[in-house]
Amino acid sequence: MTRHITHDPVYDTVDRDDFFAMIEVDRYADRRDVFDGIISATEDHFWDPTDPAYVDFDQEFDQREQTILPREMIVELRCAVADRLDEGQQIALANESARFFLSSILHGEQGALSLSASLCQILREPGAQEYAANQAREEARHVSAFSRYIAQRWGAPLAAGPTLAGLMDEVVRAPEVYKKLVGMQMLIEGLAMGAFSTIYARTSDPLLRQMVQLVMTDEAFHHKFGKIWADRTVPNLTEDEHEKVEEWAARCFQTLLFNLVNAEQKQQIYAPFGLDWQWVRGAVLEVFGDEDRRTNMRESTNIFRVLIKTLLKAGIITERTRPIYAAWVDMEELRAEDDEVAGQAVADDGIDRLREINRNRPRRGRDRARSG
Repeated sequence: MTRHITHDPVYDTVDRDDFFAMIEVDRYADRRDVFDGIISATEDHFWDPTDPAYVDFDQEFDQREQTILPREMIVELRCAVADRLDEGQQIALANESARFFLSSILHGEQGALSLSASLCQILREPGAQEYAANQAREEARHVSAFSRYIAQRWGAPLAAGPTLAGLMDEVVRAPEVYKKLVGMQMLIEGLAMGAFSTIYARTSDPLLRQMVQLVMTDEAFHHKFGKIWADRTVPNLTEDEHEKVEEWAARCFQTLLFNLVNAEQKQQIYAPFGLDWQWVRGAVLEVFGDEDRRTNMRESTNIFRVLIKTLLKAGIITERTRPIYAAWVDMEELRAEDDEVAGQAVADDGIDRLREINRNRPRRGRDRARSG
């Protein structure tokens, strides 16, 4: 029997194939107000990636002369790999690395879209189901936005690395609600907010910065959906249930930490430069080790630091798995920080801008639908 581990009626589920449970007359009256706030806020952060009033994808960027992300973020250019490349090739490799990174984000957005749609099939509470449907809509526009950006800069995305693809497949297909919410709504969404915060602060491409801020206005709410689950569920877990949730979270974290952007995952970008991915991996490991990971995790927007903070603040980490995370960050320092998710201030500024745009602006899609 599937162990959903919810403990709260707002997260009650039905079997994915039991549609008749969704049309039981009494179900429609079971709606509570738990998610009404984040549902009603949807209008505040509406945006349309096809409308240049929100983001103009015709903005140009010379990739022959500039790197989209700073060189210090490109680990291959901080080791012997750089010695084999001339200046133009270094810029090109840096931008191919950015292409892989942003392609991974695109695939992550598709994973979030598929997962949100899967929640619509099983969440019984009408408010929870409506929120999942709203998130599916917002993830779809993220897929559209990143697809357009990548097409504009490179023509096409790169394939997902096996680690990210495998984890998302497992999370989307998992029948257990807790695996979906911890794996996607808390960990992968938390990772996304850390990544977007870093991109916003450090990219030299104004188009990417503008688009990422708009995505963040949505993602901040998606992260809250998982936090609501944690707040209403974690304090009521049995010891056995907490262990299951905690071990699942730790496994997802370790999978992402050690495999997400290593050379094996990125090997498709090296061949055009005459580089063997195994040699690249060795060159990177010579200069970038565990101590460098720890140093990087001192930054508030470091994606893995954000993941650890998310789990710690949710009460998921206990002494059982604490050593896994304490090897990388100061857990007491994290505990003392406030609960604000990385990038919240950037998202808030973006929402203010969207309110101004949306206040008196007719939506092109809505107008076309009416005229048709």
